Amino acid sequence: MEIQVSIGENQRFELREALLVYGDRQRSFVTRHQIVLHKNAPPTLEPAQPLTIAFIESLVHSLYGGSTADVLPEHVLAKGDSMIVWWTPRCRRQMFYGNSEGKAAELNGRVFPQPPLVWRVDGGDLKIRALMDNKRPGAATKLAAAPFWNLSDDGRVCVGTMRHPDTASVKSISEWERGFYESAFTHANVGRLTRHSGGFEGLWSGLDKRKQFPVETLIQLPQTLAQFVRGGRG
Repeated sequence: MEIQVSIGENQRFELREALLVYGDRQRSFVTRHQIVLHKNAPPTLEPAQPLTIAFIESLVHSLYGGSTADVLPEHVLAKGDSMIVWWTPRCRRQMFYGNSEGKAAELNGRVFPQPPLVWRVDGGDLKIRALMDNKRPGAATKLAAAPFWNLSDDGRVCVGTMRHPDTASVKSISEWERGFYESAFTHANVGRLTRHSGGFEGLWSGLDKRKQFPVETLIQLPQTLAQFVRGGRG
């Protein structure tokens, strides 16, 4: 029995090995098997072999191709295969509010000062935290809640119809930032976003007239940058 796959006109692939995944609700493991092809019978598996790092690296390379090394800019804090973390210093950005009532409706389209922020993209998910100091954070730096609508208590952005890239690369950073700010802030996902006595609307009302974001209104968290990078909540 001959098993082959043709891709295009010149590529022919022959069945050689199989990976079997075993698991329960808590953990999984994988075994690797050589394939024995038979002329008049289905293929059979040879005894299991342990997976090696060299095999996994070779498999990933064959699936995704070789990748070139990037020189990381200073604002990038961490980089993985499908994850990137960076920070932005304080700045001014235009913000949009949709389906809002009261004072929030009056905020739509204004340009506001922004606190220093830490951004994390992993597997298509975007999380954002704020910084108390306008400088590059270290692993032990304590983070603060980002004072924005559309964010959950763990900093995850409810992307909704937000336009965003599909990758977590250095080149995609500006696209993630632009997609976040150009989307409409529509609702609060947590009860408290700021220490300001007037709450969220009290914080942002009139803030467009200030040069810098008042970081004293941020809610500091026990979560460190290292925990944020690893995906932990602290």
